[in-house]
Amino acid sequence: MQDMIKKIDFIMELDKLKAILRKNKPVGLDRYENSAEHSWHVSLLIMTFAQDASSKLDVLKVLKMILLHDIVEIDAGDTIAFDTKAREAAVEVELKAAKRIFGLLPIHLEREFTDIWMEFEEAQTKEAKFAKAMDAAIPVLQNINNNGQSWIENNITLEQVLSNKSKIIKSEHPLLWEYIEEKLTEATYWNK
Repeated sequence: MQDMIKKIDFIMELDKLKAILRKNKPVGLDRYENSAEHSWHVSLLIMTFAQDASSKLDVLKVLKMILLHDIVEIDAGDTIAFDTKAREAAVEVELKAAKRIFGLLPIHLEREFTDIWMEFEEAQTKEAKFAKAMDAAIPVLQNINNNGQSWIENNITLEQVLSNKSKIIKSEHPLLWEYIEEKLTEATYWNK
């Protein structure tokens, strides 16, 4: 019974992820998406594109990474990918958040979820690299389909997007990157 209560406490804590707003708006809507919506959207992208990956993946593990990686934002908040100083500062806060939130679980799940979260953060395995690429791709695709909404609002340039996103997406899904790059360079909404 005690393990079940801990699992329920963890699940109910995760409901807070719905209140963490990101910089992107869902396509066609006039509100900002939350981190739970983002995780769901990336999960669907993974399910759709995993068969095209350059190497065979443990798709369930990739999905676990995506569903767990932003949980720390409950305590740490979301940081835009282009703010490198804020991203660096968030590392310690996110680690502390992971310990607290995963610490709500029974010990065996705490260890499993922490290990999966760390694997994503370290981005050394093929699963983690693919998860990172898909996590990077969703906001780009949203912006392409929202006339550059969050890029315009945050004064992000085409060069920043190409520099920040190309390496990870291109290496894990070259065809997806080819599509993205074409759409980015055709776009007329860039801040000059």
